[in-house]
Amino acid sequence: MSTDATTPREPVLSLSSRTVVFGAVGAALYGVLGLFSFLIPGTQAVTVRPAFALVPFFGKRFGVVAGFFVGLVGNAIIDLISGYGLTYWNWSVANGLVGAVAALIFLYLPPIASEAVRLVVTALGALLATAIGLLFVVTDLWVQSIDLKTVFTLNYLPALLADGIAVVILTPALDAIWEPLSKRTGR
Repeated sequence: MSTDATTPREPVLSLSSRTVVFGAVGAALYGVLGLFSFLIPGTQAVTVRPAFALVPFFGKRFGVVAGFFVGLVGNAIIDLISGYGLTYWNWSVANGLVGAVAALIFLYLPPIASEAVRLVVTALGALLATAIGLLFVVTDLWVQSIDLKTVFTLNYLPALLADGIAVVILTPALDAIWEPLSKRTGR
């Protein structure tokens, strides 16, 4: 590990045409693919949305702005298509925060040479970003006028379980597919 491993490689909130394009593509993918989910057998209403893995992936690979945009706009698209409108805007912000936190986590990690270790770190980083970003749903205390126990037991924990399953499995898979492409293009 070099001495500059903890210094950012580019400005944290960089906004470039690359960031805008990848953020828009990611939001569109998440918005459309996010409509497909499945119920975890043996649960009442815990559904896994595999497309959620795109949020920390885009954060890791394309930065804070792209990650936040993918989560925020992608979730808003899902809600609009599903007929919820923007009633649950705080969940869109929480999704955006997952992408932004993922970007920050991976921005300050040193490069990892071992493929297996890199994939494990990607899974753990994506899970940590999901746990931190989704904490924003505590705003349901005011948005939905529900108590703190209900926020955590019926909103936060089931979402963390479902989204955690998706990011632990699929974010490393997406990253494994993307890694050779990024090496080839030098990014």
